[in-house]
This record gives sequence, C-alpha cells and structure tokens, in this order.
Amino acid sequence: DFIMRLLLCLCLALALYFTSLIVLSLLIFLFFFPGDFDRCKGLEMDAVTVNEEGVPYFFKADHLYKGFHGEAELANETFAEMDDDHHLGHVDAAFHMQHEGSPDDDHIYFFLDNKVFSYYQHKLVEGFPKDISEVFGGIPDHLEAAVECPKPECDEESVIFFKGHEIYHYNLKTKVVEKKEFASMPNCTSAFRFMEHYFCFHGHQFSKFDPKTGEVHGKYPKPVHGYFARCAKFGEEDDHLEREKCSRVHLDAITSDHEGNMFAFRNHHLLHKDGSNDNITVENIENDFKELHSDVDAVFSYDDHLYMIKDDHVHVYTDAEPHVHVDGYPKTVKEELGLDGHVDAAFVCEDHHIAHIIQGDKIVDVDLKASPRVPTNERPLSLFKKVDAAMCGPNGIKVIVGNHFYHFDSVMLMVASRALPIQQRVSTELFGCDH
Repeated sequence: DFIMRLLLCLCLALALYFTSLIVLSLLIFLFFFPGDFDRCKGLEMDAVTVNEEGVPYFFKADHLYKGFHGEAELANETFAEMDDDHHLGHVDAAFHMQHEGSPDDDHIYFFLDNKVFSYYQHKLVEGFPKDISEVFGGIPDHLEAAVECPKPECDEESVIFFKGHEIYHYNLKTKVVEKKEFASMPNCTSAFRFMEHYFCFHGHQFSKFDPKTGEVHGKYPKPVHGYFARCAKFGEEDDHLEREKCSRVHLDAITSDHEGNMFAFRNHHLLHKDGSNDNITVENIENDFKELHSDVDAVFSYDDHLYMIKDDHVHVYTDAEPHVHVDGYPKTVKEELGLDGHVDAAFVCEDHHIAHIIQGDKIVDVDLKASPRVPTNERPLSLFKKVDAAMCGPNGIKVIVGNHFYHFDSVMLMVASRALPIQQRVSTELFGCDH
C-alpha cells in the first residue's frame, strides 16, 4: 500500500512537472512569436524593401505586409523557396536591385543568417541560395539591414549594408567594400529607399538619412505608424499635422471647392487647405462629416456642395463650414449617379456640370443637370490601371496614384495621352512637406 501511494505521488509529480514545462514553453513561444501581427500596434519590422512595381514589402518574423495597409500574410506564400532550405523565422535584411544594364536589375535580395536569396518576378533565381560571401564578398553574415543606392545618390552604383554600428558600402561595379561610420544615425533594424529618399527603421521609429554621410536632418526620429502604415489611432504626443502632410499612405479622395479650399481624405483624417492663405489643418473626418466616420472612396464639388461617395452611397454636404448634411441623403450611387460598381475617384471641373467618374481603368461622364442622371461617354484610361484620387481646378486635373500625382490640362488630354506627364509628389507639391 505504501509503495502504491509512493508511485501515485511520483506520477502526480511527473504530471505536474511536464504540465509546467508545456505551459512554460507555450508562454515562451507566445512571447517571442506573437500571434498578433497588427502593424498599427508598433511592430518592429525585420526587413523592408520594394517589389518590381515599387510596392513596399514589410517583413516581420515569418509574415509579410504588402503596401501601407492590409493584413499580414505568410511570407512563404510569395517567396516559397526560402522555406525549402531554411525554416523561415525571419528575414535579416532585404533590398531591391536597381542597376540598369546589369543582369541583376529588378532582382530582390533576401539575407537569412549566412545565406542570400535572389528573386526575379517572385521566382528564385537558379543557383540560389548562396553564401553571402560568395555573392557579396567582404560583407558579414547575420546582417541587420540593407538598401540599394544608385547613382547619383551614391557616388557609384552601390548597396549599403548595416550590422550594428558597422556600415558597408559595396560597389556593384568594382566589388570593393568601403567601411564607414554613420555617427549621427541610430542602428538600423531595417532600411529602404523610397521616393528617392533613404529611411532607417529602428524599433517603432524611423529616421531619414543621407546615404553618403549618414547625416540625419530635420525632426527625427518619427513614429513608423501613420507615415508607413495606415492606422486609425495615434498617440497624443504625435504631431498629427506633420504626420498626415508627409505620410506615404495614399489619399482616399480629394477635391477643391469654388473658393480654392482643398479637402483631402485619408482613412479617418481630413486635411483642409485654406484657399485664401494655404494654411493646412488636419482633424478627424467625423468632426466635420459625422455620417461618414472614415474611408471615403471619392469626393467632388458641385454647386456649392460636396458630393462624398462611401461604399455604395452618396452623401451630400454644404461646402461652407459648418458642413451641413443635406436632407434626403445618403442615396445609393445607382440612384444618385446611375452607376453600378465601386467608384475610385470623381471630379467636376470648374464652372461645369459634368461629373467625371473613374472606375478601375475607365472613365465615364454623368450630367449633373440631367434627370435622371445616367453615365455616358465611357472611355478607357490607358495610362492607369487604378487611380486613388483625382481633382480638377483652374489649372487642370491632378490624378493621384500612390504617393505621386500627374497633371493634365484637360480631361481630353488625360484620356488621349499615351505617355505619363512629369511625376510629382503629393507630400511636397500639394502639402508643402520637405520630403
């Protein structure tokens, strides 16, 4: 009987021991590999690059975020072969090669431990992965960040590698490595080149730096969220005006009224530019347009009113402050404009009564004086697959795609053109940001 009780106690002790091990292992796993991949909760990214079309790719652990908003997905769904030789815990560093005339132009390179992977059009290049030392001689293993640096932004076509305080400029032509010190810049956990600027990510913040000297100018560091992620809420200490003016996240909608006031919408936020003095303010959309709350699809100005399209409904407000929601609205897009399907952008040119509606790669006209209103004159937009926002003013039309806009003197030229006009930056040219 004593032996039986002893064996029972031993079994219970072993059971408690193994249960404790399982619970401890689970806690360790959850701590180091969190299941919540919400980029707006201050995630520290492991690597950042752009794809062949310029879309930013943000890597965290074994997950990938494409662009500035949207859910995380497993990285091996896009870059499957990295898991064949390597169980992908995280990417150390990544960069997109832009070296015209080189067979490696438009390749994306990933660094994991002591290996480098080269992808072209999301397919692993034959012969890869290889040792880092075989492809980039003189560059150490276990990197923290990498970024391409084409001429003339660097003196020669180069790649900049980061490991702690150590900075390596790798000359793509001569294969010579120059070791530098960027004393004024924090250690980068990831880095990338975007809109001809260079960004060092460190923790939940980023700094813009000179790729030749590492010098950081301006008010840095700044929080990653808002500038490189589409997030609804921010800390009270954030500079909301500066963040929204200089954000890389595309605008949802934009218009200007008959007095030259500009209204731009992004997520929950409204940027208002005063036509009389160019002063810019930013606030939550629902402060002025409480029925909309957020995520406006398109907006246009007509007859002293703002027509605001959200999902499949049209809201109409007076354009003078305070903005009064017109009785009888919202109405469906079908009822108000005779349209089916999602609206990407819309605009009315000054002193006209034709609403130009952009849906995907086509544009249609709606006569706002007609009853009933029906779409007519459908034409293809050969220059654009998708438009984020558009507006028309005394100087012509601005078509916004991502972080840039393109100016056309008329709708006819916008439809007939076969070459894009000069690309201009939304943050600098429309909002006066310094980058």
